[in-house]
Amino acid sequence: MWTQAGDDLLLSVRLTPGSAKEEIGGGWTDAHGAQWLAARVRAVPEKGRANAALIALLSKRLDWPKGAILLESGDTNRLKRLRIIGGGDALARLTALIEHWVDKT
Repeated sequence: MWTQAGDDLLLSVRLTPGSAKEEIGGGWTDAHGAQWLAARVRAVPEKGRANAALIALLSKRLDWPKGAILLESGDTNRLKRLRIIGGGDALARLTALIEHWVDKT
């Protein structure tokens, strides 16, 4: 679901665009056993709108600058990998938030 990469944090997210509300919570396991954080955004998956909404939502919930959250992969896929630049410095705080979200069902 998340790993540390140097000073950054890599986060795996399964995004549901076009949702009735924006939220982060719960987890999802793929066919290979990999864990993904579940997220929902109102934005539709057109022209990067859902990806931008996901980054904005994470930025707000993590209290992290939007410019420091990058989409590494999954541009047109529900399964996204995001890089939180400098997240390693705040690893304990960020991972506590992520673990709290995973525990939500």
